[in-house]
Amino acid sequence: MAEIAFYNVTKRYGDTVAVDNASFTVADNEFFCFFGPPLSGKSTILRLILGLEKPDVGEILIDGKVVNAVSPAQRNIAMVFQNLALFPHMSAADNIRFPLIERNEASAIIEARLKDAAEKLHIVHILHKMPGQLSGGERQRVAIARALVRDPAAYLMDDPISALDARLREETRVELKRIQREAGRTLIYVTHDQEEAMSVADRMAILEHGVIRQVGTPVEIYDNPATTYVARFLGSPTMNILPVQRVGEGYEAASGALRIQSQTVAGATELGLRPEDLRVQPFAGKGSPATVAEVEPLGGYTVVTLTAGDVSLHAMVRGQPDLRVGVQVTLSCDPAKVIYFGASGTTLPRMRGVAQ
Repeated sequence: MAEIAFYNVTKRYGDTVAVDNASFTVADNEFFCFFGPPLSGKSTILRLILGLEKPDVGEILIDGKVVNAVSPAQRNIAMVFQNLALFPHMSAADNIRFPLIERNEASAIIEARLKDAAEKLHIVHILHKMPGQLSGGERQRVAIARALVRDPAAYLMDDPISALDARLREETRVELKRIQREAGRTLIYVTHDQEEAMSVADRMAILEHGVIRQVGTPVEIYDNPATTYVARFLGSPTMNILPVQRVGEGYEAASGALRIQSQTVAGATELGLRPEDLRVQPFAGKGSPATVAEVEPLGGYTVVTLTAGDVSLHAMVRGQPDLRVGVQVTLSCDPAKVIYFGASGTTLPRMRGVAQ
């Protein structure tokens, strides 16, 4: 069992700050995800937890004990690296057995755990092969199995299923979530794939240049992003973020194509609206229209790119709407779905009102 906490942790490499004053707590038996672009500090945080790096400032705690000076072996944490690090001279089965053999586990326990992990990850048929004979996805599953056979305090996984095809990636992330829940272990997961992060995490942290911008459940962060950076980072297509002006009793954006009657929020300079919350209707000759610039049918929904004045925005429309490039349309939304941002890019309290 492991609760893992950072208190004001900073890690530098020369002039580069890889992790900047990070503080967070991962609860025992939690599936926690770090999500951010390349070089945002995700993998460095894992290496700090594992003990492969030491913080320049701050404290790292595992189960309430400071472990800054504790070796990786003494921390009892299983790691799946992005580069996999399989032993090339060992078969897949021997790679999976290795951590148990090193701990002098009984042969019966080793074989039982090997069989269980191999079946969960669908690799029974490749256990006899050497790493050089395996595909990238097969090597990745072997590396995950090698971590699963142990009985660690926590699992750390650095983008562990990126080499799998889409169908197998979806199956594997569901299995990882189930395995973590059944094992009752803390699992810290790093990914650059927002769909993975949203689907598996109990909570997640959004990173930017080594700084943790927001921590919360996927739904909390998606619905209530703390900043424009977080708002843009989650969602596909990304959130529409538009300059907003106060006009009479409401606000308008996109050269008047989107008008919202609402209470005043002091300091609002931009609004944010998810594409699925933007309504698109035929233009009836009233108000300022937007123009359809692109239509992307994706089966159950259609992504519509629109222009209004000098801004571009996206709408997600259910089904296959009868929209053509060049057609003028009317935009509207539910004011309760609108997020307002101040000049610093931070979120302001939501407004209430009626959309036009």
